[in-house]
Amino acid sequence: MVATVAQAAARVESLSSSGIQSIPKEYVRPQEELASIGNIFEEEKKHEGPQIPTIDIKDIASEDEAVRARAIEQLNEAAVKWGVMHLVNHGIPDELIDRVKVAGETFFQLPIDEKEKYANDQASGKIQGYGSKLANNASGQLEWEDYFFHLAFPEDKRDFSLWPQTPTDYIPATSEYAKELRGLASKILSALSLGLGLEEGRLEKEVGGLEELLLQMKINYYPKCPQPELALGVEAHTDVSALTFILHNMVPGLQLFYEGKWVTAKCVPNSIILHVGDTIEILSNGKYKSILHRGLVNKEKVRISWAVFCEPPKEKIILKPLPELISDAEPALFPPRTFAQHLQYKLFRKTQDVQAPVTATSN
Repeated sequence: MVATVAQAAARVESLSSSGIQSIPKEYVRPQEELASIGNIFEEEKKHEGPQIPTIDIKDIASEDEAVRARAIEQLNEAAVKWGVMHLVNHGIPDELIDRVKVAGETFFQLPIDEKEKYANDQASGKIQGYGSKLANNASGQLEWEDYFFHLAFPEDKRDFSLWPQTPTDYIPATSEYAKELRGLASKILSALSLGLGLEEGRLEKEVGGLEELLLQMKINYYPKCPQPELALGVEAHTDVSALTFILHNMVPGLQLFYEGKWVTAKCVPNSIILHVGDTIEILSNGKYKSILHRGLVNKEKVRISWAVFCEPPKEKIILKPLPELISDAEPALFPPRTFAQHLQYKLFRKTQDVQAPVTATSN
C-alpha cells in the first residue's frame, strides 16, 4: 500500500523528526493526569517504595518436586500481589532475543515511505501491519507511538506476506522467538494452574490450548518527544490477553499502578516482562491481578518494546471464573463473556472513563 502525504503526516515519527517544539493538542493528556507524569529517567533511579518483582523461573519445570514447588510459589506470589514481573532464566537464548530486537529496530529505521507499504487500515478491518493509534475514546486523544502488529503463532494462522520483508532476518528470527514463547507460555500457565490448586493443564485448556491460543506481536515505537511531561506513549490500561510477554531496548518507560501510585519498571538485563492479563484474572476470579499500566516517553531516546499478547479465540470460549474457585464466601466477580464481548465491554468502559481519567491518586 503506497502512503499518501496525509497518511505519512499522521505518523508520530514524522512529528518527532519535524523539529516541532510543542506537541499537537491531541497528544496532550488531561489536566488530572499531568500531575503524575514525571521524568522517566529520574523515576527509574528511585529505589524507595515498592519495586516490581524479579522472578527466577529456571526451576518451574524442575523434576525435583520441592525445588519446583518453591519456584511456583514465588511466581504465584508475584501474580497475586502484582500481576507483573521480570522473568529471568526464562530459557529463551539471548542470541535469539538480540536477533528479534535488531530486526525490529532495523525495520523502524527504514524511511517512513518504505514502512507505509505495510500500512494497516483499521477502518476496513485490516488490523495487521504498520500503524499509529487512532483516537478511540470520547476525548479524541492520541498516544505518542507508532507500531507494527501481526499474528505470530500458531504457524498455520500467520501470513508472512503481512510481515516486514526487510530486514531478511525479521521473519526467521520472529518465527523462532514466537515458537519459544509459546513453550514458555505453557510453562507459566502450568505453574499458575498449580498455584490455584488446579490440575496443571487447566488454564492452558481454558484459553484455547495449543491449537487456538493466539500470539499477537506488537512492536511499539515511541519516538523522542519534545514535551514528554505532557504526553503518554500508551495510556493507562490493562491487557485483555491471558499473558503478555515484553522485551524492550533498555530505555525505561513502563509504569504500573500499584497501591495507589505509579511505580516505574527498572530495566533488568536479560529479562522478559510478564503481565497477567484480564483473561487470567477472570478465570482465577480475581486471585491473579491484571495490573493497570502505561508508557511514558522522553526527549533523549527512542524507546522500542516488543509485546506478545497470548489471546484466547474471540468466540469459541466463554470466559468466566472457574467453578472450583467460586464459593459462597467468594462469589464470581465477573459475568460470563466471550473474549470478543470482553473487548467490547472494555471499549464501552473506556468511553465512560473519559469523564473520570485515572490519576496517581485514584483508581
